[in-house]
Amino acid sequence: MTAKLKGIVATKHRFQLPLDYQNPNGNNIEVFAREIIATEHQGQALPYLVFFQGGPGFGAARPVENSGWIKRALKEYRVLLLDQRGTGLSTPVNHLSLAHLNSTEQAQYLSHFRADNIIRDAEAIRAQLSPEQKWSILGQSFGGFCVLKYVNDAPQGIEEAFITGGIPSLTRTADEVYQATYQRVLNKNHEFFNRFDDAQQLVKALANYIQRHDVRIATGERLTVEMLQLLGINIGMEQGPESVYYLLEQALIDTDKGVTLNPLFLAHFCQLLDYNTNPIFALLHESIYCQQSASNWAAHRVRKQYQQFEYGADKPFYFTGEMVYPWFFEQFTQLKPLKQAAHLLAEKQDWAKLYDLSALATNTVPIAAAIYSNDMFVEMQYSLETTKQVNNLSYWLTSEYEHNGIRMDGEHILDKLISLNRGQQLR
Repeated sequence: MTAKLKGIVATKHRFQLPLDYQNPNGNNIEVFAREIIATEHQGQALPYLVFFQGGPGFGAARPVENSGWIKRALKEYRVLLLDQRGTGLSTPVNHLSLAHLNSTEQAQYLSHFRADNIIRDAEAIRAQLSPEQKWSILGQSFGGFCVLKYVNDAPQGIEEAFITGGIPSLTRTADEVYQATYQRVLNKNHEFFNRFDDAQQLVKALANYIQRHDVRIATGERLTVEMLQLLGINIGMEQGPESVYYLLEQALIDTDKGVTLNPLFLAHFCQLLDYNTNPIFALLHESIYCQQSASNWAAHRVRKQYQQFEYGADKPFYFTGEMVYPWFFEQFTQLKPLKQAAHLLAEKQDWAKLYDLSALATNTVPIAAAIYSNDMFVEMQYSLETTKQVNNLSYWLTSEYEHNGIRMDGEHILDKLISLNRGQQLR
């Protein structure tokens, strides 16, 4: 099945793959991928570039035209946009699809949705689409974690690799990751409130109103201060601080009956948070750092070291960032049915190791990575540690972009990484 878009032709692929590769005769899941090629190259046997989306728990981008990083890629590749297992059109994971399982079964099912099996899926797909051909791979954010896992597990299938905003630590624990993350989030808060000098006044007025009233957002949940703090995940993105500030500006309105919440705010608030719609993120985010150990709600525990985030009327308001908390499964409607499974996953201690340091130290796959020095989501120092542990990895350290740089200037960024991998002079 194909679709003709502006400057590109898209073809749908569906693959029946094992849920558990250790039990290949057990249950299957469907994994979806969309292949795109520039209109002028249609029918040509170009090599594949496979894109690994950030997350975990988000489907691949749905292209509408030949633009951004895709435009640069389609000059010499056909692109495969992979909906990682459980996302998009790949046997989606949500409270409805898991309702037939008890909590223990849900946790067991979800334990198969980490990067190791995403890479096994990719290799199984390569065996069907291009068995004689290695392919190139590109990962953004968590997609970069997947790229490094691919290089670790199946380098024989890769011609070259690119990473943007997503070089993981090979050894750091979840606790160490969040200790660094909270400090970066504090820095982004300071930048935000310095840029918008009335933002602290606006958000405190809103927080105080929320504490005094039963406010329901558009999806029905009661809006809490903790939930309001989650908007901070956006202040680490390009154009994200502006979106948050303009939302705060419109939050409270004067009426004949006094100050009240603007319905526009209640609707738009939900659009800036996606925990209800993408549950894998909440369920498995901390597990991406776990190797033979449990996370035990690392972000929640580490937060106690940063009392700035505990809001009070006599204290400044601080947003949080890319953290997952156990109360998500008490407050977000579509996460509530998965509460017990979430706790079981947080307590799981036997996560497999993700990286083999000796294998990566002798890696021969060319890897080019963009490291964003101001990235709120990925600790720069941990990324730089990893660059010293992985052979054949070249990187471009830049302060030009936030975490979502590939979305904002992807054509330029990918072009730089392709040049870097091929030993060309960076422009």
